[in-house]
Amino acid sequence: MEFKQNSILFFLTAFLIFGCKDSEKSRLEQETKKSDSYVLVNDWPKLPDNFTLGSPTGLGLDSEGNIIAFHRSGRTWETMPISHLPVIEENTISKIDSKTGEILNSWGNNLFIMPHGLEVDKEDNIWVTDCGLHQIFKFDSSGNLLMTLGEAKVSGNDSEHFNLPTDVAVTADGSFYVSDGYGNSRVIKFSKDGTYLFEWGKFGNKQGEFNIPHGIDLDNEGNVYVADRENNRIQKFDAIGNFIAVWQNKITEQLYSVTIDNKNNHLFGIDYLTVNDTIVKGSDIFRFDLDINLQLQFGRTGFYDGPISRYHDIQIDNDGSIYVGDILGNRIQKFELK
Repeated sequence: MEFKQNSILFFLTAFLIFGCKDSEKSRLEQETKKSDSYVLVNDWPKLPDNFTLGSPTGLGLDSEGNIIAFHRSGRTWETMPISHLPVIEENTISKIDSKTGEILNSWGNNLFIMPHGLEVDKEDNIWVTDCGLHQIFKFDSSGNLLMTLGEAKVSGNDSEHFNLPTDVAVTADGSFYVSDGYGNSRVIKFSKDGTYLFEWGKFGNKQGEFNIPHGIDLDNEGNVYVADRENNRIQKFDAIGNFIAVWQNKITEQLYSVTIDNKNNHLFGIDYLTVNDTIVKGSDIFRFDLDINLQLQFGRTGFYDGPISRYHDIQIDNDGSIYVGDILGNRIQKFELK
């Protein structure tokens, strides 16, 4: 009798748990159907036959609405110390017309070892991180070098060195944050001229700790959003690093990047799922409000009929269209808001 009662209790508990999960999934699907939908734009961008878009790891948007992509051309991620690799001989930064998908300009040859993050500030300056060089670079829109932080090919965790830095976010006053990154587990803030101001974070999974801070962005209030990749979550902080909120993705192992649509007060994120490190399931795109409440998602889990993808970075234009860099298919995808 006791066994029967326990069995009934077990099945009731299981029903409630999985029923709640199914109910939440159903609610989200219904809201997605009723609200905004995003449609993949085919044959975008339009690349020349002799152009290699290898691993588009960083995306930005300039003041004219063009997409700026940081890509690795023919370079692939190496398991060896990547600082030993030679510079990439081909162009690695490309400006793409967001409407037509045409390549407007490309540059950045013989400069980088392992391109990673990219940010375009309000003055159209282009900021990039190079994991192989352990450096941050600031260029003007024509590709002229304005600032370099870090020592080439020398890793460290002090105020003048990085260890495989991943991304940059620039404030309205020109000061900026660096997520640092694969080797370190911290976020650092610098003044407009590159003077070290402060930092926060260490390796771990508690509030304010990181396991690969992989992407970073800011809202109009100066709050900082960090894609804490291997902890598979988004953390939100104020401008001086005080923890505000967290969103934990409970489905996958990795959450790659974040971006803010400050026009509509939306936060976007992207994840990636494999099973047993061998079966590639692909990525989802998430949209939140700025309190990190999930509004909708699509991709691997539905509302998407494109190829399996591994999204590394994400950007939103003024029309609400989404751009994602797919390092599995070596392409950039565009989703239009319908």
